[in-house]
Amino acid sequence: MPDLRPSSPEDTLNDFLISVERRAFKRAAYAVRDDDAALDIVQDAMIRLSQSYADRPETEWPMLFQRILSNAILDWFRRQKTRNAVFTNMGDLEARFSDEDGDFDLLAVFKMDDVGTESADTTASRAQTLAQIEEEINKLPARQREAFLLRYWEELDVAETAEVMGCSQGSVKTHCSRAVHALAQSLQSRGISL
Repeated sequence: MPDLRPSSPEDTLNDFLISVERRAFKRAAYAVRDDDAALDIVQDAMIRLSQSYADRPETEWPMLFQRILSNAILDWFRRQKTRNAVFTNMGDLEARFSDEDGDFDLLAVFKMDDVGTESADTTASRAQTLAQIEEEINKLPARQREAFLLRYWEELDVAETAEVMGCSQGSVKTHCSRAVHALAQSLQSRGISL
């Protein structure tokens, strides 16, 4: 028998957090390139939203959450910079991160309704192409990557992206344009046309 009780504000907030957690994790993972840190960042952002903004109208939650997530990512970088300044010289830090591969599953981004009907070769080719796209996204400068993911992954408009990133709409357009141009060039050089 279905539950006919009206949903509570806590249930509504939980449903919202469940709906954004996967994309938020991917966004954080792309930014920090560390799955464990990304999970911590997303959990912190969810806790901050729950503690400070649960009483706000639910229509405000998506923008608030994106802003909180952006701030949590920046906080993580600040903490890393402080730790690294104490324990690691910058040359070692750059070498360590430039060789690091991210283990992200971009297949989850694309709707794959017909996966069961495609051949194994097509599936393998698709996975290889997505891995190459992921590599190129990871090579983008941080602000370009953030703008690109907010606009084209999170599907925020220019004004919303500017608010989340704390910059002007013109800066968002510039970052997105440069990101798309760089991605198109790098993917074309790999023989991938989108």
